[in-house]
Amino acid sequence: MSDIIQLLPDSVANQIAAGEVVQRPASAVKELLENAIDAGANKIQLILKDGGKGLIQVIDNGCGMSVTDARMCFERHATSKVRKAEDLFAIRTMGFRGEAMASIAAISQVEMKTRRHEDELGTMVEIEGSVFLKQEPVATAEGTSISIKNLFYNTPARRNFLKSNPAEMRHVLEEFQRVSLANPTIAFSLHHDGVEIFRLPSSVLKQRIVHLFGNNYNQRLIPVEEETSIINLKGFIGKPEFAKKTRGEQFFFVNNRYIRDTYLNHAVNKAYEDLLPDDHFPLYVLFIDIDPAKIDVNVHPTKTEIKYLDEKSIYAILHSAVKRSIGRFNISPTIDFDQETGFSGMITHKAPEEIVPPSISFNPNFNPFAEASPAKEPTVFSRNSSAAITPSTKNWGSLYEIANHTEAEQTAIDLPGTAPLPDDSLVPVQKQLMQLHNRYIISQIKSGLMLIDQQAAHERILYERFSKNLEDRKGASQQSLFPQTVTLSPNDYELAKSLLEDIKSLGFEVREFGKNTLIIEGIPVDLGSNNVHETKLFEHLIEGFKNSQQELKLDRRDALAKSMARNSAIKSGTALGQQEMNTLIEQLFACQTPNFSISGKPVIQTIGLTELDKKFDK
Repeated sequence: MSDIIQLLPDSVANQIAAGEVVQRPASAVKELLENAIDAGANKIQLILKDGGKGLIQVIDNGCGMSVTDARMCFERHATSKVRKAEDLFAIRTMGFRGEAMASIAAISQVEMKTRRHEDELGTMVEIEGSVFLKQEPVATAEGTSISIKNLFYNTPARRNFLKSNPAEMRHVLEEFQRVSLANPTIAFSLHHDGVEIFRLPSSVLKQRIVHLFGNNYNQRLIPVEEETSIINLKGFIGKPEFAKKTRGEQFFFVNNRYIRDTYLNHAVNKAYEDLLPDDHFPLYVLFIDIDPAKIDVNVHPTKTEIKYLDEKSIYAILHSAVKRSIGRFNISPTIDFDQETGFSGMITHKAPEEIVPPSISFNPNFNPFAEASPAKEPTVFSRNSSAAITPSTKNWGSLYEIANHTEAEQTAIDLPGTAPLPDDSLVPVQKQLMQLHNRYIISQIKSGLMLIDQQAAHERILYERFSKNLEDRKGASQQSLFPQTVTLSPNDYELAKSLLEDIKSLGFEVREFGKNTLIIEGIPVDLGSNNVHETKLFEHLIEGFKNSQQELKLDRRDALAKSMARNSAIKSGTALGQQEMNTLIEQLFACQTPNFSISGKPVIQTIGLTELDKKFDK
């Protein structure tokens, strides 16, 4: 039997390596930007076409390469950063594996022009699918310009798995944000399809965050700084009131390298404990500087995961530093709410004022069953008043009116579990209802009583209505008296553009207006009485859509309808009148799935007379 094991050709090996290193255009962007940083550039330009699928070009003013280096950089495992195995444990550069350029060249058409500062002429290299085409002298600027065209052109199966241009562009923007945050002193620019998206001057970290995410972030940031023998920590965290339902604005950098770490993320989230709801996540941009010998960055092909020698100590330092910064900038609630500064008593060392317990006055002769004197008006209860409380009893009977209807007046609705909905003839136009703690609606039914969660019910009503509008493309719009402009982050702007037709189907009238800006000229007619500002409603819609897609992996229209319903529905704690409660119940009964909320939880609960009798030992 002949031998069957043989070495793979270099072109095939490079394509296999490319599958690990280059998964989409954003992966190639990351590698090229990091190479430009390692080359010492202080100005980097990124130019894209078709979300990076047509063209990725990175131009830098770094050190450039010699004729030999320009050819060698496309060989596998060719690197300028590692000379011996020990160097792997002292890495402070971005790239070091020597796989990126070879992998990129295996699946695209590459043209590189480079010149060192001391040379008069530069070098041009052309490679296509790992095949070297030519190398020749060329007049070019100092530094390096690399153009990658038609990514995955020779691996059509991989290219078919790429998403739409807007979706791929959002991934590129994420990588661009990470690299530019890690290097605020470097000037960056980004152009896509001839449109300038970013022009970031050299600056400090706070200014870089504001330039990337918007001017309104200037007031949202809290500085964090801690120096220990294990790590040095610096950066910014967000104020709790600006937390979002998605994790998109959370960045960890270890020795200026972006990393993902759920363990350290937990340390930050725990510092916000009791300040945020469970489904909200704070903003943070945190830099950890640590001895390279105490970490291993060579555990993942994309270098986004790191192992630490002493991760428990790092966790404790991070949690403590973030919690202290929150407290220092007076974010945590204090005992004395009249004081502007939470630590003023500790700082001035003044003796605390005498604590006076609250007192409540009452009338020991009060009889709730006695007739109130018609000559006297009932007095208003005041915490510090010593006056007796004289309530009127003339309307007490109305509290029990719901239980005194005749059989003819009741026309009760019986909706236990998943029973079919009543016919329209059985749903009364008016019926006596009660609201419990402004959260639940109580109604008498033939078999007992029915409880309805008002927020979940309204979400279900709106969800089915918006889903139908998206399907029919006929969402009715109400023209705004004064059109509103909304400025989004570049990521959210790209997302909004990709959703624009569906957003219009919901009833919004929206059009593009310059850089990262949209104009809202109308909102869905269903929201005419909603007190939420148009721009806030639109921002919440985009944020909710991202959250729905991340958590539930819904299709686009379903996620959009769910987001719109959640943000537009009445909330628990909203007082409703009799007519509003009647309308809500009638619309709920008209839904296809009235018994369950859009989260799959029950909307309606029934308590039978038998169960009530048991509670009274009958």
